[in-house]
Amino acid sequence: MRKAIIIGLGMLVMFALPALAADGNDSGDEGNARANIILGCMFATAIAGIGSAIGLGIAGSSGVAVTAEKPELFGKILVLQVLPMTQSVYGLLTAILLMMGAGLLGGTAKTELTPWLGTAAIGIGLTVGLTGLSAINQGSIASASIASLGRNPDVAARGIIFTVMPETIAIFGLLVAILLMSSLNLL
Repeated sequence: MRKAIIIGLGMLVMFALPALAADGNDSGDEGNARANIILGCMFATAIAGIGSAIGLGIAGSSGVAVTAEKPELFGKILVLQVLPMTQSVYGLLTAILLMMGAGLLGGTAKTELTPWLGTAAIGIGLTVGLTGLSAINQGSIASASIASLGRNPDVAARGIIFTVMPETIAIFGLLVAILLMSSLNLL
């Protein structure tokens, strides 16, 4: 039931946001472009943030269990536990760059805001958001690495290497987003 409510609210926001964002001084194509850029920002931060939150929860559960028995490993465990959070940073960075390029953070837009540009911003946000879901698997690998660290503290570096590997997917998504924003004159 809770999932249905959350999905319903998300759909409501997704479909109501363009009308709300276009209301006021912005009208027509520019208002719709701004609304779609806002949606792109929302997708980048929300989806990547959800992935990071899940990954952090998975890794954190193992971290708490191991530090309860071996508190001296807290520093090494914290490094592994925090790694899934970086995907949310990529989502935030993407949203900030989109807002700056569109003039939503003050100033003027770096390029003319057209409906096509707004649609492209949604794609950019989805690219970063969806690749940010790699944080969930990163959290699982971090959890296994933390459990291994509890048995043998000498495997910390290897655990970090394994845990960082899913990060590359999110880095690819961020790179594509930056290249697209650059080619669209948003940077």
